[in-house]
Amino acid sequence: MGRILAIDYGMKRVGIAVTDPLRLIATPLRSIEQKKLITFLTDYIKTETVEIFVIGAPKRLNNTNTHLTVEVENFIKVLNIKFPNILVETIDERFTSKIASQEILASGIGKKDRMNKERVDLVSATLILQSYLIRMKI
Repeated sequence: MGRILAIDYGMKRVGIAVTDPLRLIATPLRSIEQKKLITFLTDYIKTETVEIFVIGAPKRLNNTNTHLTVEVENFIKVLNIKFPNILVETIDERFTSKIASQEILASGIGKKDRMNKERVDLVSATLILQSYLIRMKI
């Protein structure tokens, strides 16, 4: 069984989380510059089997598109072309950044580390992946 890889897509940085091979645990993998993402994914897939990409779908509270929606849709098209054998799914990412920030605050780490946006990206990607895993089991 291949891993599931989740992406919290942003214009500057991207958070990436991945499951274990049995798809039981969501783990933060890394935060990367958006422009380096396809290269990273290509290299990662050379060493690990990935069966599903899960992309956070940006929506406003009223379920309308955000400024990032078109960028994410274009990125999904690139994924489908570059990795045609890997299923691409989306999941609602509303509140993930806010929940990530709250989780980081609750963890007790210092203020300087809490301000690190890369950490928020990683936790957000992990939350997206956890949400997807829960949805799969329902």
